[in-house]
Amino acid sequence: MPIYPNFYQTLSACPIVELRGYAAACGLKGRLYAYLDFAGPTGTARDGLAEGMLALAIEKKKLNTGQPIIEAASGPFAAALTLAGLTAGHPVVLVMPEDAPAMRQESLLRLGAQIIHTPAQAGLAGARALAKATAAEKGWYYMDWLNNDDNPTYHRRVTGPALVRSIAREGSSIVDSIVIGVGSGGTITGVGETVKAWTNDVRIVAVEPYESQALSSGLTGSHGIPDIGFGLVPGNYNSYVVDNVAAVSSKDAQRAAQQVLRTDAIPASASAGAALHAAAKLVANGISRSALAVFSGRQNLL
Repeated sequence: MPIYPNFYQTLSACPIVELRGYAAACGLKGRLYAYLDFAGPTGTARDGLAEGMLALAIEKKKLNTGQPIIEAASGPFAAALTLAGLTAGHPVVLVMPEDAPAMRQESLLRLGAQIIHTPAQAGLAGARALAKATAAEKGWYYMDWLNNDDNPTYHRRVTGPALVRSIAREGSSIVDSIVIGVGSGGTITGVGETVKAWTNDVRIVAVEPYESQALSSGLTGSHGIPDIGFGLVPGNYNSYVVDNVAAVSSKDAQRAAQQVLRTDAIPASASAGAALHAAAKLVANGISRSALAVFSGRQNLL
């Protein structure tokens, strides 16, 4: 067994698991697979992404030693960035609306982040504007993860090649569909571009909440699937590598997450459940014979 130089080096080896129990419970004739990308401290794919984006910023000489990092975020990426930044010697400042959940803010402060508030009515746009302005004023590094090409570049370098290596068999693919929930847009863009450069025989499917369909209809609203469906089309989203968009209701996503826990012992989050539900539907409808869902988050059981 290798000895790794740091914890982050262990996160790129994400397993792919066949979901035989779930497929059998749903009466599916095809095959379902899951790419499990949730081994980091936040239990989401954001851990590897945050560390990878920092490494890319340093590689491109955009981030200097000890330079503070500022970002407009309050969810898992905020936590992941705080940990990745502090372990690399960078103070992390998070900008968020003043009505962000109090418990979440307390958790981020305990991790070591500094927090700047913006008016609640200004929303995410207001937080992003202040983060950008503050970075320019103070000489800090603004990560801008929703629009920074380092986000999909990380997935072009890591997630996409890892998936292709895993599904490639004698020049062809063991899956005909890859299903990915869309939050920042980096995963589906990086994976989609990598896969499409290798073969056109694999369908790339984007998943968004039924209650907030920014990618397809432009109609947005509140929903119960954390980590996807931000109510906007992120700058990192490359629609040209997406074959179709699937809308999954919060109820169906949560039901799928609970079912795969019981059938296959995988603690999928609601966002993973959304990707799984969409993948299973492709198989059930005869559109796909073998589909892979990217699980980008896990649920806490206790």
